Amino acid sequence: MPKVHIMSVVGSAVPEPLRADGLLACWYVVIDGVPVSGPFKSRAAAQVIATSETDRTTPHLTRH
Repeated sequence: MPKVHIMSVVGSAVPEPLRADGLLACWYVVIDGVPVSGPFKSRAAAQVIATSETDRTTPHLTRH
């Protein structure tokens, strides 16, 4: 099962457009070590996507 995480970056790792807006940190959703979406301006915004990715990648058991 894929591992979904939220990764934060700070300082010069923040993309220039976000730094120009005054942000010193941003967040990415990462699946199995690969960034799949972001940057997000808040952790809460990244969490929404991470939760939907987790729901999408988690196998659901079907009982018969």
